[in-house]
Amino acid sequence: MSDATKQAMTVGVALPQMAPGLDRDRLIAWCRGIDQGPFSSISAGERITFHNLDGFTLCSAASVLTERVRVLVNVAVLPWHAPALVAKELASMDVVSGGRVEVAVGVGGRQQDYAALDSLFAGRHQRLDDSVHEVKRLWSGGTAADGEQVGPLPMQVGGPPILASAMGPKSLARAAQWAIGVSGFTLLGDAQEAGRLFRATRDAWTTAGRSDKPRLVTGSFVSLGPNAAENLRDFAAAYLQVFSPDFARSLAEAMNLYEPSRLVDLLDKVEAEGADEFIIVPATSDPAMLDRLADVVASRR
Repeated sequence: MSDATKQAMTVGVALPQMAPGLDRDRLIAWCRGIDQGPFSSISAGERITFHNLDGFTLCSAASVLTERVRVLVNVAVLPWHAPALVAKELASMDVVSGGRVEVAVGVGGRQQDYAALDSLFAGRHQRLDDSVHEVKRLWSGGTAADGEQVGPLPMQVGGPPILASAMGPKSLARAAQWAIGVSGFTLLGDAQEAGRLFRATRDAWTTAGRSDKPRLVTGSFVSLGPNAAENLRDFAAAYLQVFSPDFARSLAEAMNLYEPSRLVDLLDKVEAEGADEFIIVPATSDPAMLDRLADVVASRR
């Protein structure tokens, strides 16, 4: 697709599962607000040793509580799971949502989560590749070890589209064998960082001999509203503390997506880098932030 005919970048919103205070009432408010707003997707992902609600549970709930937006499991860490169970869970979610599910898969970035699950950290990249192929095989009607099919069949033919949470050249080369694109993230809201990932992804697709264009997705932490700067930095410091308190605080202090004008600027720059979708990851569970996000996205139209 040429630049002249490329569709405008869309904006999705992640459920604030990593922020404190997400309960039933707030979850319903976020799901309905995202579905009714100018947004393209609703998403949640996986982390084990943290206070977050489970991503598969949240995406299943979102599949019922929304009617329009795509439901993105972002990111499913496949090496943690039995492929047949993941195939069943995602296919069930696809049926419940009416065929709106997508999934980004990866190996995760925290060895602590592997330890908590008694899952081997070594060999995770190969297990990811093998799991993707097995899930796709089961979605296409292949049989399990007992010779029976793992139902239900997904609503979408061949199953939900699969993105890769990949960054380095080796991971991108592997992803080019099975993914429709990449789902990346920029901690500091750096459009140039996103652009480097997009160019590396296109190169990997070309090297793999693919003629289709990869879907290019990125995102960042965002906070808008009262005490937005403090909320963003406290949220980021808590989320990143697993890597090192000093490292977490230094990164948190550098984050600046707490004013609408800065978010608009980043969205414009990321779109210019070729993004198909930008996913906002809220630093607060207060649903009032959705109105501010909606105003930002609507202003770009």
